[in-house]
Amino acid sequence: MEVAKKKVLVFGMGISGIGAAGLLEEQGAEVTLYDGNEKLEEEKIRGKLGAGSKAQIVIGAFPEELLDTLDIVVLSPGVPADLPIVEQMRERGILVTGEVELAYESGKGDVLAITGTNGKTTTTALLGEIMKNYQDDVFVVGNIGNPYTTAAGKMSGGSITVAEMSSFQLETIIDFRPRVSAILNFTPDHLNRHHTMEAYVSAKKNIARNQTEDDHCILNYEDRLTREFGENIRAQVLYFSSRRKLEKGIYLEDGRIIYRNDKVIEICDVKDLNILGLHNYENVMAAAAMALVYGIPADIVRKSVKAFKGVEHRIEYVTEKNGVAYYNDSKGTNPDAAIKGIQAMNRPTVLIGGGYDKDSVYTDWIRSFDGKVKRLILLGATKEKIASDARACGFHDFVFADTFDEAVLEASKAAKPGDAVLLSPACASWDMFPSYEVRGEKFKEIVNSL
Repeated sequence: MEVAKKKVLVFGMGISGIGAAGLLEEQGAEVTLYDGNEKLEEEKIRGKLGAGSKAQIVIGAFPEELLDTLDIVVLSPGVPADLPIVEQMRERGILVTGEVELAYESGKGDVLAITGTNGKTTTTALLGEIMKNYQDDVFVVGNIGNPYTTAAGKMSGGSITVAEMSSFQLETIIDFRPRVSAILNFTPDHLNRHHTMEAYVSAKKNIARNQTEDDHCILNYEDRLTREFGENIRAQVLYFSSRRKLEKGIYLEDGRIIYRNDKVIEICDVKDLNILGLHNYENVMAAAAMALVYGIPADIVRKSVKAFKGVEHRIEYVTEKNGVAYYNDSKGTNPDAAIKGIQAMNRPTVLIGGGYDKDSVYTDWIRSFDGKVKRLILLGATKEKIASDARACGFHDFVFADTFDEAVLEASKAAKPGDAVLLSPACASWDMFPSYEVRGEKFKEIVNSL
């Protein structure tokens, strides 16, 4: 994709859009940065772009006359690819792509990419640590919070890029081809954006679309959709399983993680890991398998997984106050992710849930309480919907809170010595916070001030 002297529209002014605009200008494109959010201020956006930027900034209603001038449109992940204005762009023959494709074509070296509904960030962070223990020239990018476009210009032919890929990012790829990919699982999420489970799954499957027989794809044997997907792709497939021994793959057996491919390697005993829960053992298996098929020595993989302490906002221990342990699982932004948070608790638990509505159903989450959750504090846009699902499941130990501060304080009052308070909302944060990270930081701030 040649961008020099082309008129390129970057659609979206978040961190991905700012990163894309900067990369395009470095390559000689004439950039227009657009966002429909009228509350944005041009001066602040200009400050993020940097003093040397010549990008035009357009905020608010889209000026249709702009369509006559464009060669390429780069969508930020937060911009739905099926918006009417985006369809108009395609109809006019304008190339519509995404920031991942732009970064991939601009970057150098090998890419190892991870997607799935849950576990992406932990797996990406762990694989990034393994690679950094192998060499210095490593970039950890994507949905993990570091824009791929910001790093692309710094890469060399020997670089290794570890990329967390969301369904939003994978919707718009064209030639993106990782040397090693992984799909961890599929459960319903972002249906307000993708509309159907089929469309959501299809977007994530794009991660392996351009892979060849020279590449590898790591898949979850215990997820029917990923297992079946492995039967129909060109890449070399290696499965991981937390439930059974595999003739070829990586699996959990008697508390040990075993890799069996061209040889048998014991990675570790799960008692030696710093991260809790069966879902995290699966994340370790996926990251270890990706590293090993890429050619990283087993001793580096083994040392890295034992040293890894997890990621912030994912079942993160905060502190203990008056005999009550507080855990921040703000990254539990859908019911399946939040189930993993419940399963990791080993104490009676007061749970804080609710937030932005992504058209999720909460009955499986509530059934996972299984006597462990003694009180549920509900807040946000979904509180009534979750309460209805809770009643349908026969769970009535819930109360409503009007604010986040009130929810945390109510949870602290309900908890007794020996209990846990867990923030694991099963919902996105966008009705009250700009991101799950901000929500998690606020939780820790309140807890530490108790």
